[in-house]
Amino acid sequence: MRNIKKLVVHVVDAQYLMPRDGQGSASPFVEVDFLNQLSKTRTVPKSLNPVWNQKLYFDYDQSVVSHHNQHIEVSVYHERRPVPGRSFLGRVKIPLCNIVYKDDQVYQRFTLDKKWLLSSVKGEIGLKFYISSSEQDQTFPPPPPPLPTKPYTSPTQVSASGTEEDSTGSETEDSRESFASADQEDLTDSSSECVERKKIEEINEPVQKLHRQEVLSRPAPMHSIRLRSRETPHEAKKPKSRGANQLLPQNTNHLQSYGDTDLDDFKVKDMNLDLGERWPNPNVGVGERFTGTYDLVEQMFYLYVRVVRAKELPPGSITGGCDPYVEVKLGNYKGRTKHFDRKTTLPEWNQVFAFTKERIQSSVLEVYVKDKETLGRDDILGKVVFDLNEIPTRVPPNSPLAPQWYRLEDWRGDGKVVRGEIMLAVWMGTQADEAFPEAWHADSASVHGEGVFNIRSKVYVSPKLWYLRVNVIEAQDMIPSDRNRLPDVFVKANVGMQTLKTNICPMKTTNPLWNEDLVFVVAEPFEEQLVISVEDRVHTSKDEVIGKISLPMNVFEKRLDHRPVQSRWFNLDKYGTGVLEPESRRKEHKFSSRIHLRICLEGGYHVMDESTMYISDTRPTARQLWKQPVGMLEIGILGAKGLVPMKLKDGRGSTNAYCVAKYGQKWVRTRTILDTLSPRWNEQYTWEVYDPCTVITLGVFDNSHLGSAHSGTADSKDARIGKVRIRLSTLEAHKIYTHSFPLLVLQPHGLKKTGDLQISVRFTTLSLANIIYNYGHPLLPKMHYLFPFTVNQVDGLRYQAMNIVATRLGRAEPPLRKEVVEYMLDVDSHLWSMRRSKANFFRIMSLLSGYFLVGKWLEDVCNWRYPVTSVLVNVLFFILVMYPELILPTIFLYMFFIGLWNFRSRPRHPPHMDMKLSWAEAVGPDELDEEFDTFPTSRSQELVRLRYDRLRSVAGRIQTVVGDIAAQGERIQSLLSWRDPRATSLFILFCLAASVVLYAMPFKAISLASGLYYLRHPKFRSKLPSLPSNFFKRLPSRTDSLL
Repeated sequence: MRNIKKLVVHVVDAQYLMPRDGQGSASPFVEVDFLNQLSKTRTVPKSLNPVWNQKLYFDYDQSVVSHHNQHIEVSVYHERRPVPGRSFLGRVKIPLCNIVYKDDQVYQRFTLDKKWLLSSVKGEIGLKFYISSSEQDQTFPPPPPPLPTKPYTSPTQVSASGTEEDSTGSETEDSRESFASADQEDLTDSSSECVERKKIEEINEPVQKLHRQEVLSRPAPMHSIRLRSRETPHEAKKPKSRGANQLLPQNTNHLQSYGDTDLDDFKVKDMNLDLGERWPNPNVGVGERFTGTYDLVEQMFYLYVRVVRAKELPPGSITGGCDPYVEVKLGNYKGRTKHFDRKTTLPEWNQVFAFTKERIQSSVLEVYVKDKETLGRDDILGKVVFDLNEIPTRVPPNSPLAPQWYRLEDWRGDGKVVRGEIMLAVWMGTQADEAFPEAWHADSASVHGEGVFNIRSKVYVSPKLWYLRVNVIEAQDMIPSDRNRLPDVFVKANVGMQTLKTNICPMKTTNPLWNEDLVFVVAEPFEEQLVISVEDRVHTSKDEVIGKISLPMNVFEKRLDHRPVQSRWFNLDKYGTGVLEPESRRKEHKFSSRIHLRICLEGGYHVMDESTMYISDTRPTARQLWKQPVGMLEIGILGAKGLVPMKLKDGRGSTNAYCVAKYGQKWVRTRTILDTLSPRWNEQYTWEVYDPCTVITLGVFDNSHLGSAHSGTADSKDARIGKVRIRLSTLEAHKIYTHSFPLLVLQPHGLKKTGDLQISVRFTTLSLANIIYNYGHPLLPKMHYLFPFTVNQVDGLRYQAMNIVATRLGRAEPPLRKEVVEYMLDVDSHLWSMRRSKANFFRIMSLLSGYFLVGKWLEDVCNWRYPVTSVLVNVLFFILVMYPELILPTIFLYMFFIGLWNFRSRPRHPPHMDMKLSWAEAVGPDELDEEFDTFPTSRSQELVRLRYDRLRSVAGRIQTVVGDIAAQGERIQSLLSWRDPRATSLFILFCLAASVVLYAMPFKAISLASGLYYLRHPKFRSKLPSLPSNFFKRLPSRTDSLL
């Protein structure tokens, strides 16, 4: 060890690197050069956003180092395989004058620069660099021997084989945030088994502890420093030692850095399944090989048994009748029909049983007919036995198998025929069979009662929604109870749970005038009535009803466009309020007051129940305005893997998962797979597509309504597991995408991955011309643009539409519950969130970064940082000035070639929810608690005050920025407003001189002179601000007039 100072270059990560391997990716590594000391990091395979998190050490002798003309050169290369070599990806030069000591180190991002003029470079690199006297040079022992294959290696034993890299505390902290390199994956199996053992030991802990995940993190490998002038080629090929692997359990309350987890787990993965061909039927000839249409899911065979009815059953010896039911037995699985209490001998069940072929443990199928007894064992009336090898196979669209009558045999098995017959149909089919959704499944045999209906797969249709527009024009003869005063009248309208009011008439009169529109959301079939009441504001806390009327929905006109609707006068019902008045007098009208209304049902709008950012349907309400579909969307919901346990069952974690997909008005729900963390659904659904710029949403939930044995009370909610959105416009036509999407849920304790959803998607276009036609037309129907709603109206109407959809779907059987509908429709997306605000801010900064890069490049050209580039820009500018007709063609041709170049790096899979874009990886616990707070708040007064003060500080910064923008605009206005007489005089004299010069000289000459002056060499530039900038900053703004 040498106790000298060290220069530490901490290479953290890089982003948006240029693809180099011909497959849209790269295998980058970083090489750092400091005073002929050369060191490089490990190679990260197949990543354009690599994370190294690795420290490189260099000898730092302050007596030799000169801070003025020396620098650190950090270069990024792509490692070519299998042919050795490397490709340049970019570099950064850092002056030594920017180096600080360890206590002052910060994480910085640098834009990668080109090495040559024609280099193709993009991206950024994140670095830390500092001088340290406590971190010493590393001594690297020979490579450790290969690890023996053991079922489990303790963290102590693993860390014992490491190098001195783990000796210091700072290195240990860095190792916890690092990622495993490509050649360190030999310990993954043993580490994963350690995680499994820890999970098994925590089975009896509460459910919250079951949600925690163990994360494998390993220290970054250290590489030796080699001197460029002293190293031989033979020494360069020697293997370098690696850091020791450690198994470090992490607290995943929220993701604090990239080093806490493997980012690949949060990406979409290709499943490489062989889908897209119709299922073969092995039981038929070659000419009928393809017999199914479910080609986006894996084929699953089921044994179906349809029990229709029975006849001629023997009556009971005591009652003279029987309470028959049927028991279907296949190995260890038993299914029962309902029994009849009517003492009948001609029962009819018409019930289907399904047994998975993979779990069949018997060669025979037994069907028993039994008599239900109140006391003692049930009597067996007979049975029918089937050999599974003789059962026919059916795959739709073949016709259903006709049921047949079978004679009952004696249950003792001696072949004796007994009295009675039963009608059965037995066949081997797939999940494409029509009987599949309503069948009783053997894997859910433990569910009884109402829970049986809650596990079935169903297709739902959203109710047809209309906008009800009530135009309140005027009223007449509004006489208040106190005739000595004129009323303050307003109109209140109510439809179900929706209530809206007009403003109080500005003039106190008995004939008020409003002319205001009130808009409601109603659904077919119309169940509510429109209730109109005219009220008088007697006091701030008291309103008195003057008149009221109830109108049914079916009397209103349905409007499909913007044509005017005829208005009508309606008489208001007014009853006497005297208690001592006779009944006949109280029912008489005291006077005739009426109201003038224009009411219609708007069919030209699309009633939005979801955000326009990820809308799934844009059709108007009226079917007459619908256009022909442009394509078909097919979704195969294959299954899920690695789901987290959502509840405790028999002392272990359990999940009863089902999937819901929503596109347009059609909702689908798969059947619930009980007690498994890797359910397999393999269900396929189809939608008609009317607009390709729409989004399909899929969500996974845990079923909590399976009966008392499986869940809590009836008020318990289905827990959300995760959600996936796919925009159809990002899909290539006629291509099958089979991917595994990570399920991410933001919880009060942080972001959590709850599993992976495996789906296959195919978007088939019916007409390319119609697709192109849609891209040139508005997204929403024309009524949204001719008579648009305000922003507040859109938010309120969307919330009401969501409530109506949730209420109607909750009345289906099985119900699609309100918490499921709200999660699928993102009902809380409009609420305040500091996390979303940061995410949107950085989205804007990401968009503006391109303009900033162009400005930086132009500044480098003006400063002649790259002389060859500056010369070429001057030449190009001269050509464009001399031939201005080439400007627009050059711009469009340049954009054309950029598009062709980017085609190589186009996305290969549909985009998914990005935790970094959502700002979910660095969100604090207080911000999460604020996001999950109710509205209005339920937190303590002190906490709300702190959050309010924080919001005030953020708003203060925004206020300052907005004020600066306003000041710049006011300075522009002051040029000709004579607020500063001297500045305005100078400006108008300049305008006069400029007009004379522009009239006298050719425009090309002026443009050329101005451009060459702007691009002049730095020798002819001054470091002080320019004259126009000084003049503009001295102009007055209206800031000094603010209080």
